[in-house]
Amino acid sequence: MDSTTISKQTAAAPSVRTEFVRDAPEPRALISGRFDGRLQWALEGSGWGLLRPALDFVLLGLAVMVALGPTRVSETGSRNAPLLALPAIVLLLVYVRGLYRRHLRALVLDHLAPLVSAVSVGTMGAITLGLVMNGNAPEGPATIRAWVFAGLAVCSGRLVLSLAQRWARRQRIVGKPVLIIGAGVVGSQVARRLENHPEYGLVPVGFLDEDPRSSAEVGGREMPVLGTIEDLDEAIRATSAHEVIVAFSSVGDHRVSRLIDYCQRRGLRVSVVPRMFDAINNRVGYDSVGGLPLMSFTSVDPRGIAFMLKHAFDRLFALAMLVLLLPVMLIIALLIRVTSPGPVFFRQRRVGRDGKPFDLFKFRSMRVEDELPRSERGGSAVDFLLAGDIAPGGVEGEDRRTPVGRFLRRYSLDELPQLFNVVRGDMSVIGPRPERPEFVALFRDDVSRYDDRLRVRAGITGWAQVHGLRGQTSLAERVEWDNYYIAHWSLGLDLKILMLTVVALLKQAE
Repeated sequence: MDSTTISKQTAAAPSVRTEFVRDAPEPRALISGRFDGRLQWALEGSGWGLLRPALDFVLLGLAVMVALGPTRVSETGSRNAPLLALPAIVLLLVYVRGLYRRHLRALVLDHLAPLVSAVSVGTMGAITLGLVMNGNAPEGPATIRAWVFAGLAVCSGRLVLSLAQRWARRQRIVGKPVLIIGAGVVGSQVARRLENHPEYGLVPVGFLDEDPRSSAEVGGREMPVLGTIEDLDEAIRATSAHEVIVAFSSVGDHRVSRLIDYCQRRGLRVSVVPRMFDAINNRVGYDSVGGLPLMSFTSVDPRGIAFMLKHAFDRLFALAMLVLLLPVMLIIALLIRVTSPGPVFFRQRRVGRDGKPFDLFKFRSMRVEDELPRSERGGSAVDFLLAGDIAPGGVEGEDRRTPVGRFLRRYSLDELPQLFNVVRGDMSVIGPRPERPEFVALFRDDVSRYDDRLRVRAGITGWAQVHGLRGQTSLAERVEWDNYYIAHWSLGLDLKILMLTVVALLKQAE
């Protein structure tokens, strides 16, 4: 870094970069090649900021022209002319709402309501414009068509762009190399998450830290430590990094603050993992005492009135789904009965809210134990616990699934009887997945914040499940997603999870 302040600090604390890099692997950007080309410019670079508004404008313009139909404006006088201003009005509203700002991983569902709102307000603006200009609003049928077509067009365009960017990121065709300041537990966790989830578009290429902990202490660290924060300029040249993430560096906060200021002057995007991040949710308030900022924290109350309404809705929804799906469930029960001996339903002890056990219901998908020779019978559930950070689930031990059971599990149809658990009040439609008592006893001691997920009722589906954390997947990530759901809970989040569950059901669970 060429800052005078940082240079003085370098003299006082000599860099030990050479010691770190000597036997370290190459930076990731040098191994995989630097991201470049037109697709990178369009989906990750400055072109992304131009592509979205340009596509929105074109699609909105086409929607208005189709809505006006073959009559066009000239054949209906100037009455419908204000509808031609709809694309510009909507574009301005979308910009004001911040929907053109860059997000790490913006789901289409996150933008759906604001986009529909912008189109609706834009349509009212066009109507007002007509009243001011002509004394008459645009024709009713044409206005309704313009509103519907514009909403469909702009939402469809956003969906296509998001899917294209997500696909390109997953294929590592596009992405942004990122340096992580801090090679400790949090920094290493950030790197692993970015590696495991390329849809965020950030590719970790190395760490900067004055006193990095060993790889074993932080749970594994594949990226090299490239030096200290004084080696930032050299690290950027070596890796072509576009972004910097500050994740609990070992250096003092005052030096990190100067580092952030320096990165911003260089045009680098800087993100910071905040202290006490476990306590932060979307209800954080901001205030100040003079020039001193203060953050206030408001937690979710699982015993409050909001959760009472959630549980009431859960039971009504589950009852309605049982009535709607009754023919399907009867067919499944008949298939299970005629294809293999044993009960139709499988009952298993699980742990729910506040650690209280309950019996969870499923359609039986496996042969019963009595059918198997003693040599083929499995042990206890804990015997099948995989080594490392892997949650239980899926097929544990000997595969005893029946042909019908394989189909049921593939599309999660075996979970349908849990609607009875919801009606009984044992579970919610949405919440953390319940575990067996033996695993809860094991995980309480070994997994950070595992007990926190027991504050609410278990669910049939959840925030972790719709993000692919089903079956034998990372337990730490699952707990993190579950606690995120509890901290950020809202009825809107529940509706989003329901919609994402429909999408997830189209994919094979196993």
